Amino acid sequence: MRRVLGLGFEVAGIEPAIGDAVVVRSTTGSLVGEVVALGADGALCMPYGEVRGVRIGDEAEAMDAPIQVPVGDALLGRVLDGLGRPIDDGPSLAGLPTASMHGEPPHPLRRAMVDTQLQLGVRALDTLIPCGKGQRLGILAGSGVGKSSLLSMIVRGTEADVSVLALVGERGREVREFIEHDLGPEGLARSVVVVATSDQPPLVRLQAAFVATRIAESFRDRGRDVVLMMDSVTRFAMAQREVGLSAGETPATRGYPPSVFAMLPRLLERAGAGSTGSITGLYTVLVEGDDLNDPVGDSVRSILDGHISLSRDLANAGHFPSIDVLASVSRVSGVLYDREQYAMAAELRQLLAAHREARDLIDIGAYASGSNPLVDRAIRLRDGIDRFLRQPKDLQSTVPGAWQELSQLLAADGRGA
Repeated sequence: MRRVLGLGFEVAGIEPAIGDAVVVRSTTGSLVGEVVALGADGALCMPYGEVRGVRIGDEAEAMDAPIQVPVGDALLGRVLDGLGRPIDDGPSLAGLPTASMHGEPPHPLRRAMVDTQLQLGVRALDTLIPCGKGQRLGILAGSGVGKSSLLSMIVRGTEADVSVLALVGERGREVREFIEHDLGPEGLARSVVVVATSDQPPLVRLQAAFVATRIAESFRDRGRDVVLMMDSVTRFAMAQREVGLSAGETPATRGYPPSVFAMLPRLLERAGAGSTGSITGLYTVLVEGDDLNDPVGDSVRSILDGHISLSRDLANAGHFPSIDVLASVSRVSGVLYDREQYAMAAELRQLLAAHREARDLIDIGAYASGSNPLVDRAIRLRDGIDRFLRQPKDLQSTVPGAWQELSQLLAADGRGA
């Protein structure tokens, strides 16, 4: 041990590679870290735990490999920490096969096409923002708008074989609440939960995202259809900001160093369809001040295959899930829709857009009936559209059932009239 500075520590006399684990042994125990930068004087490491008790001169040993992640069906129903270690008082994971957390994205020419819809169990998503097996969607919203609640609806309603959830930088209070109330025993039984709370070192929060992705990849490689849900990518980016600045990077956009925007595609591109099996990625993005164009949100949208925008106005009005349909898009919807479904989805979007455009006039009573037939129809169907787009957290819908309800809604007032 040569120096402890800020969030990291320096070691000399060993020759590790970037990403290798390093163990520092002191009189109070062992501290594991990861090499994040190299220099002429030694290696800069970020700790996976507290540096309290470490002294200058303590012995350091390079492990010559990154941290390994357990994989296999025995992980189903388990809750792991950011390094893949169980924290649920369940049986030990010793003896399970392991894999390096640093996997590779599927080859671009060997990825299966995203052409089959994956049921998410939420009417508004399954009809207006459809998700295909192997697609990657962002859920963009400010704080307290219902991102976690929407994820809990999806994990209970999806028809995927396996769900992997990464709770990155979550409040410690919310973890048990999410697992027991939002996820429930039925959802947990076919899920793997990876947790790194906000009080843990930045490297642990950072690695939690890669551990969850590696576990999802292990199921995909065996031909399973997996839903990978991460809450949130923003806290992943914040953790990398802490690591990058401590390693001496220069801050750029809103204090984020360049490594953040280089790391986002390395994480997000690993989801998707492989030659066998698929990972459907759902990533929440906590945007600053409800600004969907903040640096992380804008970068994530440019990488993913669509986004779901949640509205604070809808949430404040008690409209849940608070999905702003007109501000959301699925980039593969044209492949997933048949002709009739495309027509119904386009019709409902037209009605929502017409009502939004005339809303100010309607609210003050200045709109004259008959001025615009599309607005007239939107007003008549407004209550029915609201009922369709709302959905209780404990209600699960199916894709055929959702389309049937939408068809009945549009036919009730004469489609295209």
